[in-house]
Amino acid sequence: SVRPAKTTLAAVAEEYITTRRVDAKSSMVAVRALLTVAGDREVHTYKRDDARALLAYLQSNGNKTATVRRRFNTITAILNYAYQELEIDKRNPFSKMTIVGEGLDAAKRGTFTEQELRDGYKQSMNSVTGIPLLFPILGETGCRLAEVVGLRVEDVDLDALVLHLRPNDKRRLKTTGSERSLPLTETAYLAVTKALEYSNEEWLFPRYIKEDGCYAVHASNALAKWTKRRWGMTAHSLRHTFRDRLRAAEVPLEAIDQLGGWSSVSTIGSSYGQGYPLEHLRKYMDAIGLDTRH
Repeated sequence: SVRPAKTTLAAVAEEYITTRRVDAKSSMVAVRALLTVAGDREVHTYKRDDARALLAYLQSNGNKTATVRRRFNTITAILNYAYQELEIDKRNPFSKMTIVGEGLDAAKRGTFTEQELRDGYKQSMNSVTGIPLLFPILGETGCRLAEVVGLRVEDVDLDALVLHLRPNDKRRLKTTGSERSLPLTETAYLAVTKALEYSNEEWLFPRYIKEDGCYAVHASNALAKWTKRRWGMTAHSLRHTFRDRLRAAEVPLEAIDQLGGWSSVSTIGSSYGQGYPLEHLRKYMDAIGLDTRH
């Protein structure tokens, strides 16, 4: 009953995205790259030469090896889906592709000092637009930018000082473990409260919510201009900094993963049970919270 009606790459990719509920935008970037070099053909006709052509195309466009690997993983997953549903007995020509120098071009992401965070929080609170308010919210919650940009107003509970990260019709979450509730520090509470002044009845950051989804990339670009001009770093460095701050406070690894929505790989048992209760998480968040009121 779920056998694809059409068996070209573009048609199968569309069905794969819908069925598996993966991110459509990033998946289609990989699909369009393959269509450019090999055309839209029956899925069983793609060969290793097409995979090599895709590799050369991605590299010629200046993509880093980590990006190339993500594109290949996407195409591999789509073809695996097609082979399974169409009962095609064939080795996936895009799997196990060797990428010369893989990982060697990765730049270690910088982190913010405590003073830089304090300065950034103060500057953002005095901003006349809502964009810089993302800085203290991200810094004090460790959230991914899309998680915050795609927040509904109903996800904000100021009475309980809690932010609820949950999927909606405009923004999915990266993993099942990404759905979580986060206690708000004092600075995060103040930033969210001010952000509500720019919200509408439904969305916390409505300027980035369109009919076809959450435009988190636009928010990222806007905030990056703000952060790079001051510290030469992007907003994602706040997430790295957040994890370092939790480590420095000697927060247990499982609690760190739960707070940040990271996949826990420490032990099999980490996936058992309900995780840390909110009151425990609040103690950990209070331990690293930066009060910038004075």
